[in-house]
Amino acid sequence: MALVRDIARRVPQLAHVRASGILVVAGEARRASHATVRPQCFPGTHTRFSRDGKREKPRIRVKGREILYVVTLRPLWFRGCTPEQRVGSVIHELYHCSTRFDGTLHAGRRHARMGPRFAKKLGPLVRRYLAEAPDELLAPFAFRGLVKMQSWLEKPPGSVRPGARARRLYTEEQLFTALVRMTPTR
Repeated sequence: MALVRDIARRVPQLAHVRASGILVVAGEARRASHATVRPQCFPGTHTRFSRDGKREKPRIRVKGREILYVVTLRPLWFRGCTPEQRVGSVIHELYHCSTRFDGTLHAGRRHARMGPRFAKKLGPLVRRYLAEAPDELLAPFAFRGLVKMQSWLEKPPGSVRPGARARRLYTEEQLFTALVRMTPTR
């Protein structure tokens, strides 16, 4: 979380990001993905409920904090990245968050909308942050060995039908501490 706070402080385009509204977890492999961000609100309503009322996103609350975004770090993030690429992946996912920081994604900062411009916009932000970031914040991303990370014991679904017999609140009780091997490359 210290990294997210520092990124928000140093990168003006991400000044809206609040670390307290983000949960970072280790997750399952998903093709060539290093990380993903999952919003906890629907874009049309900016709430947990869809515009037509037929879907509801579960609430996530950890240590009393309402979580608006879940960033999932995937195995390639731990195994196939340089420390700089790891930090770049975190910045990449934060860049998708709405500037309202309301649990939705920024409509204009989607890969489908921006195409190759996404990398052209993001690259300078990452390079500038890496040039300014304190060494003590970057050093852990070069660590080699086992790290403790939160992971879902029971992963929240993307959404559920109102009235369905499904969990509506996910807390630290649905998380566990996983050991993940970091093997940075150079």
